[in-house]
Amino acid sequence: MSTARAVLVAITVSLVGPHLASAQTSPEMTFFITSVNPGKGADLGGLQGADAHCQKLAEAVGVKNRTWRAYLSTQGPSGESARDRIAPQGQMNWRNAKGVIVARNVTELQAADTKVNKEMALTEKGESPQRHDIMTGSQADGSTFKVAEDRTCNNWTSSTTGSAQLGHYDRQGGGDAPTSWNSAHASRGCSVEALRGTGGDGLFYCFAIK
Repeated sequence: MSTARAVLVAITVSLVGPHLASAQTSPEMTFFITSVNPGKGADLGGLQGADAHCQKLAEAVGVKNRTWRAYLSTQGPSGESARDRIAPQGQMNWRNAKGVIVARNVTELQAADTKVNKEMALTEKGESPQRHDIMTGSQADGSTFKVAEDRTCNNWTSSTTGSAQLGHYDRQGGGDAPTSWNSAHASRGCSVEALRGTGGDGLFYCFAIK
């Protein structure tokens, strides 16, 4: 390749490259499943770390100027529910990476006929996850678990002890409630290996709150 041609290719890549990842993502996206885990299984650095991961992934595909919250509950006296975390302002039209409305408010989101399913629940890149288990730490109504048993991997700070309550984004499979998108069954553990062994990749749902 000549020097002039090499320079032209380099310039083209530098101009086009940054937009390739977001080519399939609508700027209206306000809901997605994380495409990757931060790297430490269910240890997300707590809710703050999980929210930051949502923010990072959204901005990487060009969706900026939004505030994101992970759909994750925590346990204990000061436990937060995933439901309350994502809907502090009530009404919200949540759109997937294709720009299609998945739910207009938290009531629609938590309804039995919710549109959170295999066709609508996509990653920030507009793709379907490879495994169907999604971490939530939540009961079916989006509330926190009151039981002593750990269902949030020590409030998303552990990759060793405990377990994580999982949902099935594709609304099928096994567990106590196989068709539940947010509360199908618990994981085998909190490590990357344990989550993969159960049927997931340590992914979670992200919602924009504004």
